[in-house]
Amino acid sequence: MAKPIVAIVGRPNVGKSTLFNKLAGKRISIVEDRPGVTRDRVYAEAEWLNYKFTIIDTGGIEPENSDIILTQMKRQAEIAIETADTIIFIVDGKEGLTPADYEVADMLRKSKKDIVLVVNKIDSLKEENNAYEFYNLGIGDPITISSTQGLGLGDMLDKVVERFKDYFEEEEEEEIIKIAVVGKPNVGKSSLINKLLGENRVIVSDVPGTTRDAIDSPLENELGKFLLIDTAGLRRKSKVKEEIERYSVVRTLTAVDRSDVIILMIDAQEGVTDQDEKIIGYAHEQNKAIMVIVNKWDLIEKDDKTMEKYKKDIASNLNFISYAPYLFISALTGQRVHKVLNFAKLCYTNYSKRISTGVLNEVINRAVLMKEPPVVGLKRLKIYYATQVATKAPTFVFFVNDKNSLHFSYGRYLENQIRDSFDFRGTGIKIEYRERKD
Repeated sequence: MAKPIVAIVGRPNVGKSTLFNKLAGKRISIVEDRPGVTRDRVYAEAEWLNYKFTIIDTGGIEPENSDIILTQMKRQAEIAIETADTIIFIVDGKEGLTPADYEVADMLRKSKKDIVLVVNKIDSLKEENNAYEFYNLGIGDPITISSTQGLGLGDMLDKVVERFKDYFEEEEEEEIIKIAVVGKPNVGKSSLINKLLGENRVIVSDVPGTTRDAIDSPLENELGKFLLIDTAGLRRKSKVKEEIERYSVVRTLTAVDRSDVIILMIDAQEGVTDQDEKIIGYAHEQNKAIMVIVNKWDLIEKDDKTMEKYKKDIASNLNFISYAPYLFISALTGQRVHKVLNFAKLCYTNYSKRISTGVLNEVINRAVLMKEPPVVGLKRLKIYYATQVATKAPTFVFFVNDKNSLHFSYGRYLENQIRDSFDFRGTGIKIEYRERKD
């Protein structure tokens, strides 16, 4: 059985994201003191009393509202409720009981799920009495907490995990390929993820910047287990005015850090932007597995040479990731979307590849025989041997006589020899040079 799932639900601005971040042990959700900041579900792992579980933060439920984003936020919260085994229903102890709380309580009652009622913002003992009016919701005894100060969280978690007795976890750690989809706003990242998942997991709207957080969506199929991370669209710095947008840029970089495969998504009509170059440049510096998807390909007039011409134009801007494969798709129509995970799996396989020391040194010795290192200063580089010391990304150490006698062009030549011999398409590789005296 999978890990239990706990959804944190409530109307906007009651402290859901602050509580979520406390439980996750790190800052994952955007926290700001104004309603509607968290728009999508956000997933994280948490643990209490040796119970491991998944928590979902949700956008605040506004039961009666016609605004397109708020309506979709409500739908996202409904999906989280459907997905969850236990629901933490959080209310505001300072503001007191509101009509919206009653409506959310009615929605939760219909779900027939286990509900833990939590009264937040009880920052001192004298405010404890504020919890009594929430008995009127008719969904059990309220537990008082202060998510900002961390008060009462133990009692709350005790109540949550007592429902987990029937759960058990598989002992083995399963291999899950983590894929971050990055790119400018409104390029189609959320549409692609929804197509891959076969459900409307991520809010899709033609309003740029709809996705603010990095959203994690698990997916399992015949290719294996994946975690798809939809990131906030990156804008040019001049447009990053709101604090929320600043958080989102940082969040995208964090998503890159924790992913194995980075998919750069480009709009076929607009081509590569400066911001695309920056984010994928960061992924390249981290030696991640990388692939490039050109979306909205259905909108381009084409002949038999169009794809190659596009590839050439994009590659001239992204020449530092010449190893990345390209895929031309339409997330809207589904054209070639079925190939995305195959490409990502190929990149991941190469990202995880290990080469034996003997075979590696045969290739390096042959490369040196074919092309001798140039003299730099008064010395010529001498390579004693090479070995692979890590995977994800593949990392090689060359033991040499003098690091300073390595010419950058010869270093590039050695990297190309490794790539050509062992097929490292779709992944960065790292080579370190260490001196070993004769």
